[in-house]
Amino acid sequence: MDWTMTLKDDFGVIAWTRTWRAGNYLSFFLLVFLFSIPVQSDIVFPKDHHFSWKTGQWGQCIGEECGSGGVQTRTVWCVHMEGWTTQHSHCQQMDKPESRRHCFKVCEWHQDLFEWEVSDWGSCVLVPFFSNELKLRTAVCVTAQHGIQRRRVHCVRTSNRTTVTLRICEFFSQKPSVEQACLIPCPQDCVVSDFTSWSSCSKTCGVGLEHRTRHVLATPMYGGANCPNLTETRTCSSPVECPAGEGEYQYSLKVGSWSECRLPHHKDALLSGRTTVDFSSSSTENNTVTLHTLATHHHSHRHHHHHAHNKHPMSWELEVGYQTRQVRCTRSDGKNVMLSLCTKDISPLTFQACVMPKDCQTSHWSSWSSCSKTCRSTDLSPGYRLRTRTMTQIPVGGGKRCPALEEKEACNIIGDLLPNCPSYVWRTTDWGECRILPLLSHQDQRQANISILCGGGIQTRKTYCVQVPDDSTTHHRKEVSRPVNARLCAGEEPPSAVQHCSIPCQQHCLLSEWSAWGPCLHDNCKEPQGKKGFRQRRREVLWESSGSVETCPHLVESIPCEDPACYVWQVQHEGTCIPTKSSCGPGTAIQNVTCVSIEGAFVPITHCVDDPPPTEVSCEVACPADCVVGPWSSWSPCSHSCATKTAEGRQSRTRIVLAIPGKDGKECPAPPALEEWRVCNDHPCTVFYWEVLPWGPCIEDTSMDLNGTSFSNGTPNCAVGVQIRKVNCIKTNAGPVISKRCSDSSRPESVRPCFLPCKKDCIVTPFSEWTACPSTCMPENATAATQSRYRTIIQRSANGGQECPDTLFEERECESLPVCPVYRWRTHKWHACTVVPDSVRRGLSGPGEACGNGLETRGVSCVGESSESANMTACLRWAGSLPSQIRECRLPCKDDCTLTAWSKFSECTGCGSSRSRKRSLTGRSKKKEHCLNVELYPLEETEACPCDEFLSQPYGNWSACILPDRSVPGSMQGWTSHREVKECGQGLRYRAVACVNRQARLVDSMLCTESGYMVEICHIPCPLDCKLSEWSAWSACSASCGSGLKIRSKWLREKAFNGGRPCPKLDLKNQAQVYEAVPCHSECSQYEWRTEPWSICTINTVDDLPACGEGVQSRKIRCVKKGTTSGDASSVEDSLCDQEEMPSRAQVCFLACPSDCVVAPWGAWSVCPLCDQGTARNRSRHVLRLPASENSACPDLVQSEPCVLNSTCFTYMYRVSDWSTCQLSENAICGQGSRLRLLDCVRSDGKIVALQKCEQFGQISNWRLSERCVVDCPVSCILSDWSPWAECSHTCGSQDAQVRTRRILQEAHEEGRPCPSQLTQTKPCPIKPCYTWLLSDWSSCTVEGAECGEGFRRRNLSCVVHWGDWPESPPQPVAEEFCGDKLKQQIQQEMEQPCFVPCPGDCHLTEWSSWSSCQLTCLEGRSFETTGRQARSRAVIIQVMENQSTCPRQVFETQPCKEGKCHSYQWRTGGWSNNERAVWCQRSDGVNVTGGCFPQKRPTTVRHCHPPCSKPFSHCTPSGVCGCEKGYTEVMTTHGFLDYCTRTPGVDNNKKADVKTNSGRLKPGPSQAQDLFSEWPLRPVGPDGRVKLWVYAVTAVGFILILFIIALSFLVCKPYKTSKASPPPQKPLTLAYDGDIDM
Repeated sequence: MDWTMTLKDDFGVIAWTRTWRAGNYLSFFLLVFLFSIPVQSDIVFPKDHHFSWKTGQWGQCIGEECGSGGVQTRTVWCVHMEGWTTQHSHCQQMDKPESRRHCFKVCEWHQDLFEWEVSDWGSCVLVPFFSNELKLRTAVCVTAQHGIQRRRVHCVRTSNRTTVTLRICEFFSQKPSVEQACLIPCPQDCVVSDFTSWSSCSKTCGVGLEHRTRHVLATPMYGGANCPNLTETRTCSSPVECPAGEGEYQYSLKVGSWSECRLPHHKDALLSGRTTVDFSSSSTENNTVTLHTLATHHHSHRHHHHHAHNKHPMSWELEVGYQTRQVRCTRSDGKNVMLSLCTKDISPLTFQACVMPKDCQTSHWSSWSSCSKTCRSTDLSPGYRLRTRTMTQIPVGGGKRCPALEEKEACNIIGDLLPNCPSYVWRTTDWGECRILPLLSHQDQRQANISILCGGGIQTRKTYCVQVPDDSTTHHRKEVSRPVNARLCAGEEPPSAVQHCSIPCQQHCLLSEWSAWGPCLHDNCKEPQGKKGFRQRRREVLWESSGSVETCPHLVESIPCEDPACYVWQVQHEGTCIPTKSSCGPGTAIQNVTCVSIEGAFVPITHCVDDPPPTEVSCEVACPADCVVGPWSSWSPCSHSCATKTAEGRQSRTRIVLAIPGKDGKECPAPPALEEWRVCNDHPCTVFYWEVLPWGPCIEDTSMDLNGTSFSNGTPNCAVGVQIRKVNCIKTNAGPVISKRCSDSSRPESVRPCFLPCKKDCIVTPFSEWTACPSTCMPENATAATQSRYRTIIQRSANGGQECPDTLFEERECESLPVCPVYRWRTHKWHACTVVPDSVRRGLSGPGEACGNGLETRGVSCVGESSESANMTACLRWAGSLPSQIRECRLPCKDDCTLTAWSKFSECTGCGSSRSRKRSLTGRSKKKEHCLNVELYPLEETEACPCDEFLSQPYGNWSACILPDRSVPGSMQGWTSHREVKECGQGLRYRAVACVNRQARLVDSMLCTESGYMVEICHIPCPLDCKLSEWSAWSACSASCGSGLKIRSKWLREKAFNGGRPCPKLDLKNQAQVYEAVPCHSECSQYEWRTEPWSICTINTVDDLPACGEGVQSRKIRCVKKGTTSGDASSVEDSLCDQEEMPSRAQVCFLACPSDCVVAPWGAWSVCPLCDQGTARNRSRHVLRLPASENSACPDLVQSEPCVLNSTCFTYMYRVSDWSTCQLSENAICGQGSRLRLLDCVRSDGKIVALQKCEQFGQISNWRLSERCVVDCPVSCILSDWSPWAECSHTCGSQDAQVRTRRILQEAHEEGRPCPSQLTQTKPCPIKPCYTWLLSDWSSCTVEGAECGEGFRRRNLSCVVHWGDWPESPPQPVAEEFCGDKLKQQIQQEMEQPCFVPCPGDCHLTEWSSWSSCQLTCLEGRSFETTGRQARSRAVIIQVMENQSTCPRQVFETQPCKEGKCHSYQWRTGGWSNNERAVWCQRSDGVNVTGGCFPQKRPTTVRHCHPPCSKPFSHCTPSGVCGCEKGYTEVMTTHGFLDYCTRTPGVDNNKKADVKTNSGRLKPGPSQAQDLFSEWPLRPVGPDGRVKLWVYAVTAVGFILILFIIALSFLVCKPYKTSKASPPPQKPLTLAYDGDIDM
């Protein structure tokens, strides 16, 4: 590739015609600028003067009118040769150029008639610097050298493009420049390899020649040095003398090349006596050809046509001609001699019949195909387009081979005007329904009730690929696009096809205990009606899992009652009893009467309908002698919770006598009056409540208008509707009753507004494009091809929307394709055998008889199906192999051997046998000696019998076990199928079968098996999931008192196998850690003490004293179960109740005597403010009867005691239990759940008490007792469907396999079944034999009928079969019909090459060397071209020195190549030896070469000392200075040169004579000691060989220092006595590294 540079105008504008990348070298531009020459201006140099004229450009043509009357001017100035301008007088006036001329003024319309036509710039040609001849390069070329490039410029008519004189166009515009400066790379010298080793001697006796050669690695370019001689020749001699009798010369029959094939001339018959024969050869002698570039050489024939013919021939006929060659006898010294010296009695072959050559002919080019690149893509690669032409004439007889029948060119290279290429993105359908079943194990799936499953699940969707327009970003995701092949989206990760979802479960509600029954109330206190009312009790929702309250059970129960009252009078006793008359006796007490609501709020008294109680009530203050009775106790618990027909609830209260009456005092009431009973819980046991059924669906209600309310997530709603549910009044344990039986005020709502779900129409994609139909014609009887298309459902219809179409997959037959045309070859009769005509034979040496070998031909035509004639091109395309049109034949000669025809082949006896046929000699041939040669004339032929037995043998490994494909046809078009893909069970595995014949050649496997496979049933073991036991029983509550957890668990039964669901985490005992914990509450005691009233105080009286004073009273206590009413309570063992809290069964009582002060029982203790030391609590009582005597005092009315923690004072706090495990609905497997914990109130002594205690003492509970939680779903691995089996990528052979793949849509999670490892399956393809044409290597050069001269090397095509893994399995030959048309294959190859066999003594060329490595033109290690060059060469071999004058020139050639490398060259040197060294040039890849390195930088090979070493015993050292021989020391002058050599002291005198004797011949180097000292900066020995004085001084000082060290050591090491009191000697510190890293 030329690197050219253009210099334009006078501004030095530089334009490179080859694009350079960033990082160009500034030196390039500087060089160009420095050497640029203005090319537009003309300089006229006088012969012997320093001044010259210089002219500028001609200006515009100026004139008043168009035409030839214009005037043109230019500037003329005088310049010095150094470039400066001076006055015109310095230049010779007679040479002054004209500054004005007439011109043709151009009108606008003139310019349309003529224009300049310029050709492209030619290649850049090297020009020498400032002289006409190349000088020797004295400096390294750094970047480039000057060149020049030219182009042709014509003035042409625009109408017909004919050339006219340049002057016409010059009138209009200046002539474009025809030359321009350019740069070409630096010169590259020829580079050749090292020489080979010497050849063997050309003669085994006497004197001969031997040679060695080298080859060209890089050809000279850009003015580089030419290649040196590639051959070196030298004489060689053998110690063996040649025998005296052996002839001096060798004789060889040498033939020239065959002439062109020609037809006999008509004039041959008219010439009398002799025929003129043209012996000229069509090709010049190879010996004179010198090639510098690779060119393809063909014989050019007279019948050659470059251009295609429009005319398509209907038949092909061949002509037979003749060709001749020269024959001569050459002597080994290269001279021609008499032919008889070579031929003896045998005539050489100088003529032969041949086929007249016909060149290949082709049709016109077809029109260009459309460009493969139709849109603008990101890779910026250009497209291409094709055009083809067909062969209309097959080349015959060495005619010109066919040109390329297909042409390819780039198109739409820039692509800016093209539309953008479509982009492809993934789209998805809507998510399918939420499914829980896949989360279950296979065992659980069989047992599960699918309809009630809820909780976490998975849902799937389909992904599909669509083409989107450029502005796809503005489109909504739901944009419906036509689905395309998923491979177009392969670059992007597809969106997820699986996601988690959940189905809401029936909610769980945590409820409080029922409250106590409330009072009898009207159903509506605002509008009280009738005498019937309801008593209600309630409970609250403590926590619910999710959803609304209506999913919880009923929260209100009611019972009918009579005399309801919404408001009641509340009486509060205020003040004490005030006697009316005296200090004791009857009196009155005032009480406060208010009207309150049931909630305790004060309301106006008008709300209370009953008569108000009196504000004053009568009372009595006991007099001193009166009996005193205590206040009533609290009412006892009611004996029954409700009233039945047989039982009703009763409760009682009592009071006791505190003081007995005195004389005349008021008596005590009778014992029955001390107890009171009343009916309680008299309501019936029948309880009523409202039951609600689930809300119905949302239905239309046009009467409601919610003003476009929208959902909380912002999606607009379609319409407002209503939801209705049924509400029933339920009687407990009975069923529904009429609504009046339930409280209407607590009736839940039965109608509520709702939003109607929007209608969703089914959305489907448009149909995909129809699959492609075959584009070629169909063979006869072939089944009709079909094409299909599909579409995908994106969104299912819902809520009454438009239903989905039924048809998602369509298939149709392709439009009727044309049936492939039927053509066949029709062969004509063979013509008579044609030999070389007599007229030619008579003019040549050789047999004159018209007999011998010849050729016979036949015509071939093309016919159609109905035997009508057709173009030959049709048969070339459709009719198969072309029948042969020529064959060899022989016209028998007189001396020929005659034989009978071959007999029929003998019968075959079976496979493996052979058959034969025979013939025999006839007539005189039986007696001719040469006819009896069986090798030349075989009389029997044997061949193997045809055999149709085949042997099948398994090949390769078994495929994996492939399960049957259960996919439904067309399933890919529907909604995502939810079928479980079975990964186990019975399948099939395949193994390829190779079918071979008895010769072990591969044949079609269908000859052995129907499918080409061995098929075997196989089984894939099904995965076994981990199996756990059932739940164990619940454990006891973890807290024996209060709130805790109870646990149940599962344990491991079977581990997972074959990729089943894995087990949960195992504990140390290899048991699965699966457990469930729920809150529990253990009553601290399920039993309580229940007491009966105290008995009457019994006083032991003596005599008749009044029964007063201290006494004893008792009561019954019993242990009963908590929560039972008194009526149902039955006693249990006392040990079940807390013994510490057992009440006393007896106590001391006091019955006041008649005159004593009587006080009421103690009231309750006040509450301790704090349980701190120093605080106290109090209780009080009041006087019921004053003492009779004023001197008698009443007891204390107030009592106090200190507050002691855990004795008289307690604190209370909340405590929570541990969290339970995440609780799910019983029908859920995973998903949203809740976990719970319980709250206890703990007294400071650790006892758990009722929660109300903590509330009473002001404790606030901030504990969260429930929270949401999530149980991860055990999602099994989800895979895509298997892709269809890929087509076999090879059409034949045994190395191919079909592949199908699938991908993971969802990885396994938690205890889900893991993904199988097999995501790819392969199945062998049927083994088919590979038939191919095998092109043999070129044969050696053979010369027919002679020992040397022009010959041919040939190669042939053979049909072979192989297994597709060639060269592992060697190909085996088979019949040619398996490989197709041999002739078509042959015309695409070069099957024959002319060659030359040198005769003994010929000077000749070697064979071509192998191509060198690919090399680029580089600059500083970088190349700016992609195509490199490689070279090869032929060297000259001289066999006899006398023949040197006939030697050809050595030749080389280059060819372009790819993947070249940059090479650099540098000089390498060896080590010095006797002041000489080897120097060679080495390429950067390590190859030693000649050429390439810059000669001026070659290192020297011989080293000289300056001045020469002329002193005795001196010689030139390797460092280039004079030194002395061994045993002598140099004595230097003040200038550093050798003055003389003196003998070194201490050298053995016996060797002196040897030194003198050898000094003339051998020059030993200096001694080792001398060399050692010579390297020291301070030399101990002087130039005269004597030891210097300072050496003695240093030696003396060293000796004294050694004596001092010895004396000091003696004193230090002298032994001495150690004192007893001295400390023990310490262990010396040793710094020995023991491997510790701290060192």
